[in-house]
Amino acid sequence: MEAMGENPGLTSIDTDFEQTQPQLDVKLDRERAADLGITATDVGQTLQAMFATLTASTYVDRGREYDVLLEAEKRNSQGPDDVLPIYLRAANGELVPFSSVVELTTTGDAPELRRVDRLPAITLSANLADGYDLAAAMTYVEEQARERLPLDARIGYKGMAEELQESAAAILVTFALALVIVFLVLAAQFESWIHPLIIMLTVPLALAGAVLAIRVTGDSLNIYSQIGMIMLLGLMAKNGILIVEFANQLRDQGLAVKEAVYQGAIVRFRPVLMTGISTIFGAIPLVLATGAGAESRFTIGVVILGGLLFATVLTLFIIPVLYQWLAPYASPADAVKQQLDKEMQNT
Repeated sequence: MEAMGENPGLTSIDTDFEQTQPQLDVKLDRERAADLGITATDVGQTLQAMFATLTASTYVDRGREYDVLLEAEKRNSQGPDDVLPIYLRAANGELVPFSSVVELTTTGDAPELRRVDRLPAITLSANLADGYDLAAAMTYVEEQARERLPLDARIGYKGMAEELQESAAAILVTFALALVIVFLVLAAQFESWIHPLIIMLTVPLALAGAVLAIRVTGDSLNIYSQIGMIMLLGLMAKNGILIVEFANQLRDQGLAVKEAVYQGAIVRFRPVLMTGISTIFGAIPLVLATGAGAESRFTIGVVILGGLLFATVLTLFIIPVLYQWLAPYASPADAVKQQLDKEMQNT
């Protein structure tokens, strides 16, 4: 709580751990007790007999065994001061005041001990100041916990923090599935594993543009920005499809790989820009949104706008380079037909 209080982004810090229950701590002077021949068991049994119930012995009556319970009168065990008149018997048979071998301290303790996953747990809660996001707050708390808490302590989250943590884990699975699905669809379309790989390698460009837009606008990486990044997968694939598909058609006509992708980039330059600009203008209303839910729409719009703007320009240069490197490892779609025509001509 002290470390959280040093962070101006966290306000109204509170905890459910309150030491309002009085507790009497008994500390045994082991050296003095050993000199007198008094053990910790003697002290514990004496306290048990005075303030609870001690099983002193048993006896048998008509075939049934009964416990002999030893306890003090209730009027002699009402408060902490009732410990002082107690005497212990030393090894030499003399009676020793209880207070001469123990130290009594009154402290406060929590009236209720809470547990999570069978471990003692304390709940800390705080509100976020304006402009301070939840992800940054969680990162700060984890850093302070590593510095201040023992190694066997661990942090768990509740409420919105727990939802953010679960959504962050789920979005990674969703993002991976989206990549696989887009790749498989492109593989079916091009009947090749190489051409979809060329297109999918441009995805990091869109993600880099999205992250850059988030940093520039001061936004955070949240569930809405992650949804926008998933949308970028499909939006970015279309630019690569326009160039790769046309380059493949030119290769089928007999052009070399370098010449085919060069002509494809020139011919598809305007369609790529048109589709990119139209999509960018479609995202502008999201960025300029106002009213209820404007923050979520703004985040999605910023991700799409930054990702497309950054990636559309670079795609025109990156796709031809990747195609020239990787396309030679993939045969044209009519490679079999070309081979048959060549053999027919030779015969």
